[in-house]
Amino acid sequence: MSRGTVLITGVGRRRGIAAGLAVALAAAGWDLTLNHWLPYDERVGLGHGHDDPSDIAQECRALGAETAVVSADLADVTVPDDLIRRANHRGDLTAIVLAHTEGVNSGILDTTIDSWDRHYAVNARANWLLIKAFAQQLPSAVRDAEAGRIVALTSDHSAYNLPYGTSKGALDRLVVAAAIELADRGIRANCINPGPIDTGWMDDEIRRHGIAQTPAGRLGTPKDTADLVTFLLSPSGGWITGQVLYSSGGFHTST
Repeated sequence: MSRGTVLITGVGRRRGIAAGLAVALAAAGWDLTLNHWLPYDERVGLGHGHDDPSDIAQECRALGAETAVVSADLADVTVPDDLIRRANHRGDLTAIVLAHTEGVNSGILDTTIDSWDRHYAVNARANWLLIKAFAQQLPSAVRDAEAGRIVALTSDHSAYNLPYGTSKGALDRLVVAAAIELADRGIRANCINPGPIDTGWMDDEIRRHGIAQTPAGRLGTPKDTADLVTFLLSPSGGWITGQVLYSSGGFHTST
């Protein structure tokens, strides 16, 4: 039996963390609505196949999950509410996993207004609107069972990643606020900082540095993050809320 439907954003690339989340949650019994935006993946130049979203969805279906794919730009203010409505078409949307991002490197002196605004539109505003719409449409039975779940992926980046890092900082505060303000709706909300995971953006030097700075002695994988997300969305994870959790092999302890 399905555990209900989970909306996962940012499921655009087969190598991405969100793809690992989708497959793991399908295996755990969830039905899925997967959001992606191909123009972003093409713009930032990370390796992907044009059919990655449909291939990921097909893998989830093979695991028994009813899976829908929605292409939509989360910088559009109308998209979050529509995504929640479509994901909740059966009235059983009980979890959202916010794994999308806008991430283009720039610093204090070279960040443009347009880049700053797009980072905040995607990484902060869209997440607020998704959380708001989710809370408003959460079925009363889910509220009563305290079974609503929000999980978001965050980051430690700051210097030379200014609009990305600061907008992820805004996301942290947003999720903590959700844990407090939406508790009476039966919602638990947490952020996960996955540390350095090579999803196609690392070169050999970055890999060596990441491994050297990780006490666990290796880089993280999408499965590492997926294991924690699966737990947080389960009944066993219901006592954890309002946290920014480091699932990073100890990376943050040595930087």
